Amino acid sequence: MKIAIPKETADGEFRVAASPETVKKLTDIGISVVVQTEAGLSADIPDAQFETAGAVIAKDYSSAVDKADIVLKIQPPDTEELKSFSKGTCLICLMNARTDKETLRAVAKAGLTCFAMEMVPRISRAQNMDVLSSQSNLAGYKAVIDAVSTYKRVVPMMMTAAGMVSPAQVLVLGAGVAGLQAIATAKRLGAVVTAFDVRPAVKEQVESLGAKFLEIEQVAQVETTGGYAKELDEQSKQNQEKALSAILPKMDIVITTALIPGKKAPVLITEEMLKTMKEGSVVFDLAAEQGGNCYGTLYGKTEKLYGTTIIGQSNAASRLSAAASPLFAKNLYNFIVPMIDKETLNLKIDFNDEIYQASCVTKNGEILLKENADV
Repeated sequence: MKIAIPKETADGEFRVAASPETVKKLTDIGISVVVQTEAGLSADIPDAQFETAGAVIAKDYSSAVDKADIVLKIQPPDTEELKSFSKGTCLICLMNARTDKETLRAVAKAGLTCFAMEMVPRISRAQNMDVLSSQSNLAGYKAVIDAVSTYKRVVPMMMTAAGMVSPAQVLVLGAGVAGLQAIATAKRLGAVVTAFDVRPAVKEQVESLGAKFLEIEQVAQVETTGGYAKELDEQSKQNQEKALSAILPKMDIVITTALIPGKKAPVLITEEMLKTMKEGSVVFDLAAEQGGNCYGTLYGKTEKLYGTTIIGQSNAASRLSAAASPLFAKNLYNFIVPMIDKETLNLKIDFNDEIYQASCVTKNGEILLKENADV
């Protein structure tokens, strides 16, 4: 069996889908692992470390993925990359399958069996395969660090002979994995933190981190069976808008993380709200890739609007590539090990297993993704 790890080609992607640890685990059971040269350099993993772990270093993309049984990636392959794939190869990566239908069709046309890692169900058995959680955790941390570095004041309260400096007020909208890490990071830096989420189980988690939970009267608390937030009804949206309008003028830093799978991110901070925020305040919009939670967010850019700096930088976890890559690689390793027959070292995928059934979006060129599937 050949498992290939090519170098990522997408703009702003600095991670790699393997680590020396996962390569060694795979080669120790007899699997041939081929890593494209310099695939790990932007994650501080030189070719020599992969070679020491037992990998073969391929000189280019084509030779890395040629005749591979499994190709592990971070981002989905583009049209040019797909030309190097062999029909029947098993591709495992983030696919954005619900929104990027063009890439999904191209992968199917190439005759690949593809597993989209963002579709792995959030069940206890699959926790160690959950790339969304491992990467969102880092993204929440990075969002706070970047927002604080942009903010022109200090975060903790400071007592000096010249007077007292008040602590920064931080608001986190959306208390999933990224939001909870943002809360924890802001608290460590000395901020006064408030958070809001529509899901009922989140209040206790927020308060356990030392933050205040923003109570909004008559907001429907809705979530999917997989624990994700659902879109609010119109009345709840109005109540939420009213509450946020009241608190935003007091905030120095806002981290927004609210996403609805397969849909445009909900706008939580409207233009009118933005106009009321403090001069010099900062919004880091982690939902920028899906349209943004804040009015005026530009994907991949930072701009100042009505006195507030809005950061829409993409792929926050990738900017911590040396930390993010080993976590992503371990998630992938945990995902692929059950689909390999240990005696024959051939693929033996149980498509009736709920993990692989939910995440398989193409099978031998056939698109399997169900529209509006609940996650």
